[in-house]
Amino acid sequence: MRAIEITQPGKPEVLQLCERPVPVPKAGEVLVKVHAAGINRPDVLQRLGKYPVPPGASDLPGLEVAGEIVGGDFAAAGFARGDMVCALVQGGGYAEYCTAPVEQCLPIPAGLSPLEAASLPETFFTVWSNVFDRARLSPGETLLVQGGSSGIGVTAIQLAAALGHRVFATAGTDEKCRACEALGAERGINYRSEDFAAVVKASTGGKGVDVILDMVGGDYLPREIDCLADDGRIALIALLGGARAEIDMGQVLRRRLTISGSTLRPRPVAFKAAIARSLRERVWPLFGQGTLKPVIYRSFPLAQAAEAHALMESSTHVGKIVLEVAGH
Repeated sequence: MRAIEITQPGKPEVLQLCERPVPVPKAGEVLVKVHAAGINRPDVLQRLGKYPVPPGASDLPGLEVAGEIVGGDFAAAGFARGDMVCALVQGGGYAEYCTAPVEQCLPIPAGLSPLEAASLPETFFTVWSNVFDRARLSPGETLLVQGGSSGIGVTAIQLAAALGHRVFATAGTDEKCRACEALGAERGINYRSEDFAAVVKASTGGKGVDVILDMVGGDYLPREIDCLADDGRIALIALLGGARAEIDMGQVLRRRLTISGSTLRPRPVAFKAAIARSLRERVWPLFGQGTLKPVIYRSFPLAQAAEAHALMESSTHVGKIVLEVAGH
């Protein structure tokens, strides 16, 4: 099969087309003939040599795919050969075939193409796990999404708004802020020209938000604490702004604040299977109703993975970038 491998740590050009054996599914796994694969920030970090591959995972990049089940251990999970699915995987997505734990597979939502479905698993698993499971965003509560125009961001905005929450989002340009508002954010905040903490407090009558989804870290943390409501929670999922912060622990104590962090990739299949069940029950029907939609900025043929990574690193996109695999 054709695949994209990381020839050495470095710039996008180190992503090269290669030939690899078709992977063999283990017990509890299916073999997917990949139609499309989503691109995510962890893929970029892996390419740079900053995100070690978990033991036993493919060295090929790619954490989410959509395509056709063509083999493996699928019957017990209610799937059949030929079913079209999207799946969260530990690696190997940038290829014509990929193995996936069957419990991390979901049917392609009604009305969506494989290209659209390939943009869903990584962000929806991440957002559901962090915003709704870990941070317990509850009815009547408000959410601030840092990086609202990213793949994670557009998912968090849409999903929280669809479930009835007030949502605020930060982005780096006025155009991106308007895009966030079009997806359901009450207010897009340009972090280059506005103080997000001040805007959030003004918009909530001084109360602040209940939950913050943060992929920045660094010097954002003290400002986030300032604009959290009492009993507020920060869910930290990435450290684009750095791994160190100086924070006022007195506020954490007095106002009963919670700061938690998590990464999804190393978690066991059983943990991700529970998320998949929640998504299938609570979220997937919203696509059929038109309440949720994939937000794809651009797609590239598999052989142009380097160009796709360069676009992601430019941060000019709104939403997801996807590789087209089948037919290329």
